[in-house]
Amino acid sequence: MFLWVSHHIGLAKPHRFERTIAILVSLALATVALAVVWRYRLALELAPGSPRVWYFAYVAILLGLGIVCAPWPRITMVVLSLAAVELGLGLGSVALTRHDLAKSDLLPSDRPREVIRTWHPLLQAANVPTSANASGKYHVDSQGLRGRERSPGELRDKTVVAVFGGSTTEDLAVRDGETWPERLEALLGGERFAVLNHGVTSNSTVQIAIRTAFYQPAYGTQPDCAVYLVGGGDVASAHFRNLDPGYADYQTPFLIDALEVRRVERLLPAVSPLLRLLGRLAAFAFDTARAPKPDGQVSADPDPALEAIFTRNVRTISAINRQRGIATVWVGEVFDHASLEAANWRGSLWAPFVSLGDLRALLSRLTGILQREAAALGDTYIAIDEKQFVPADFWDGEHFSPTGSSKFAAMIAPRVAEVCRRAKRQ
Repeated sequence: MFLWVSHHIGLAKPHRFERTIAILVSLALATVALAVVWRYRLALELAPGSPRVWYFAYVAILLGLGIVCAPWPRITMVVLSLAAVELGLGLGSVALTRHDLAKSDLLPSDRPREVIRTWHPLLQAANVPTSANASGKYHVDSQGLRGRERSPGELRDKTVVAVFGGSTTEDLAVRDGETWPERLEALLGGERFAVLNHGVTSNSTVQIAIRTAFYQPAYGTQPDCAVYLVGGGDVASAHFRNLDPGYADYQTPFLIDALEVRRVERLLPAVSPLLRLLGRLAAFAFDTARAPKPDGQVSADPDPALEAIFTRNVRTISAINRQRGIATVWVGEVFDHASLEAANWRGSLWAPFVSLGDLRALLSRLTGILQREAAALGDTYIAIDEKQFVPADFWDGEHFSPTGSSKFAAMIAPRVAEVCRRAKRQ
């Protein structure tokens, strides 16, 4: 056995040191990879079956092949070169991003892809209904809404509550049954109320206004009231130069990549940073919708242009609902700023001109506008006390954990019940 190993690694006569070098390179790459993984804690909380798990397995296989194929130098050279490129693009881009030398990394996601989205000409991205026999923590019904399937007959005699927002409404961090809209329905009484979740990740009041205008009914039923959890999706557009009224200069086209609806990238395996890079280059070269380049400046000052657009959108949504006889309830988004700071939060892509130190103040101004406009429009505003939340109530400082979603639902349930029950009677 010892002689075989010595021969395989090139140390037995006749010496084949090219084999030794190939094995040493494999081990060196593995050591570097482990060091980067440990340094940036990339292996923590890896979800089974996630693209990142498969990425690590893929790289490990390449490095293993580099050792196994040592007697065949040409094959080894190709395998190790590919491993070096995949490590450099994946882990190397993470290091650059963490040190603010790059805007984004190419490392695959650390969570399985629970929801599939497709391109939408107005909204940029829309949820694809979940297959009837699919299993997982996230279910999309036939209407593209998160939650179980309903029927027109089921909704006919119930008070229907539609909830709108971004990822904090879609509640991506928790499993089915643990989202705050589902908790809200349970608190209101599932036999009398139906809460339909229209939330979609990264949506601002621009997309929410479109959803309200054109896609509010579900199962052929108009809601009796609508709850809007907003603010975070809009603060991302703070301090852009000459901000477009529809956020068309960044946030709106950003949804195409944020929600992964480019066809060329969807066709490529998510576990390979090299293929992901090639997909992005192909999209940049040939796709009509180009990745936007942010133009603005980080500032702690209020943004009058953003606030004017946010105010217009709130008024538009309210007017649409009022014309339809739908009661409108507004809630400002809440974050756990201490957890965001501990996690060294960066808004680089989502909010390129918002620093962590300015996030609270900018979001607070939008919440103040929301409260003011709700009073002026005759809508309902529900104030949320951030101090009632603890870090354990958030998964990442932005999205609720199961305890956080339950606590949030309990905070708004009494007022929602009152407003929506009254709207149903009218």
